[in-house]
Amino acid sequence: MSTQQLTGFARTGDPQTALRRFLALDAVVTGANGLAYAAVSGPLGRFLGIDPGLLIGLGVGLALYAAAVGLLAARPRPPVLGVRAVIEINAAWAVLSVVALAAWLEPSSPGAVWIPLQALVVAAFAALQYAALRGVRAGDAVRA
Repeated sequence: MSTQQLTGFARTGDPQTALRRFLALDAVVTGANGLAYAAVSGPLGRFLGIDPGLLIGLGVGLALYAAAVGLLAARPRPPVLGVRAVIEINAAWAVLSVVALAAWLEPSSPGAVWIPLQALVVAAFAALQYAALRGVRAGDAVRA
């Protein structure tokens, strides 16, 4: 994805703003997912065919992670190291979701659809954040 396409997708010509928007969107989506997992783990667990205890743990972890990503998004210039950590964690989550589905989870039919779908969304966040970070760093190099 080119910087021009990326900034168009983020509806801004500024790569720094695009990065912050993608981080903020990640924080909102991840936070909502985490809160849902934690708050309604019983019914959601039955629907997805996933142990409610696992969903509670994942939900709390996702909510905390979302708060950290939100703090990064709130900074005028999110630090590169923090953004890289988010990208790597998102990529790992996407891969581990698919591995868990193949290796040890036995979800219901909706769960078998939900797990790869959310992995795809998280992978997309990682890709968008990576492209935005590259745009920021390219812009910084031009200004230097």
